Amino acid sequence: MFDNIRSNTQGISNSHYDTAKQLKGTILPIFERLHTEIKNKQKELTKGAGKGSKLVDKARNTTQKHIELLGQHTAGYDSTGGKMSATEDPYVLQRGVMHRLNKQIQEENNNRQDLIAVQNSFAQFEAHVIAVVQQGWGSFNQVLAAQAEQTKAMYADMTMTTQSIAPDFEWNGFIHREEGILINPSAPARSISNISFPNQNHKATQPMIAGSLERKGKLLKKYDTNYYVVTPSKFLHEFKTDDDFAKDPTPEVSLYLPDCIVGACSGQKFNVKGKDVSKGKVGNTFSMSHEFAFKAHTPNDANQWWEIIRAAAGQTTNELPDSSSPNSPISPTESRQPAPLNTQNLAMEKETLHQTPSSAHPASATPASAISQPKSGIEGKPGAY
Repeated sequence: MFDNIRSNTQGISNSHYDTAKQLKGTILPIFERLHTEIKNKQKELTKGAGKGSKLVDKARNTTQKHIELLGQHTAGYDSTGGKMSATEDPYVLQRGVMHRLNKQIQEENNNRQDLIAVQNSFAQFEAHVIAVVQQGWGSFNQVLAAQAEQTKAMYADMTMTTQSIAPDFEWNGFIHREEGILINPSAPARSISNISFPNQNHKATQPMIAGSLERKGKLLKKYDTNYYVVTPSKFLHEFKTDDDFAKDPTPEVSLYLPDCIVGACSGQKFNVKGKDVSKGKVGNTFSMSHEFAFKAHTPNDANQWWEIIRAAAGQTTNELPDSSSPNSPISPTESRQPAPLNTQNLAMEKETLHQTPSSAHPASATPASAISQPKSGIEGKPGAY
């Protein structure tokens, strides 16, 4: 196009001085405005696309740091025998990696959408550039229509050449030249399910058991359901949910089982006594030991949890969890039978227990306050069965 313009205008430039003055007043402003639009579009591309790329780089650096932290503590898991703080538990660290990796992918996909939008806007802008050029040359041809036939023919030739350019000609050429840089809009977006990272699914990150349990509150004595995990590092972690993506999966409660005492399992219930170590070094210093009352959905589930927790615990007892409220009314038709003596872990007791409880007599209709205190099933331990 420009070669054609140059060859035609060069021969008639000296005889068209007056026409040049008219062109400067009507045609030139169109192209000056177009030139300004191109500069503004360049600034828009530099500022808009660059900002999204910085956010992606920042998210990637954050993910990489947590992956390296996971690698550090999974490597230390084997050498230290799993002795570490709750915040350094590879299970928790891996969930943190998944959370930050999800944020990184969101930033990447957002940046991708921004770049696609920029590409689409540039396609429209290129068509606009061609349209403006066509408009300018059309006006240019009208100004010169009064000139000689030869001059008219030259400018008509230039106009024909300009009008023959398709609106997407330059854009298609640009895509063909830069196909290795531009994003393919038809390509699928990234998914976290297709991504792997170092030490993913390391044995230290695989829970020994995980699922929902109910825990009795300290004040209202009401059972609330939460998500619990026993990790190979011998931590019992409590989480609000098992969702790694909604928020950073930080444990609400963490019990280091080798420092805990586990009672006997009774039906769906069992108790664990220990200190919450999820608040870091400063919080752990002032943390006090509490007894946590758990309830599973079924007795079989409770036994599975209890067996795994007992194997990791530092100490076990035969103490049974409370099965009912002390002041609950007694039906005249019901009979109360004491729980059988739990003979598990007798090797850990200081003395052997020989006495077994006798069957309780059926409860009468006498008020609860008049019922005598039942005898203990274990010598020296009143109220223990």
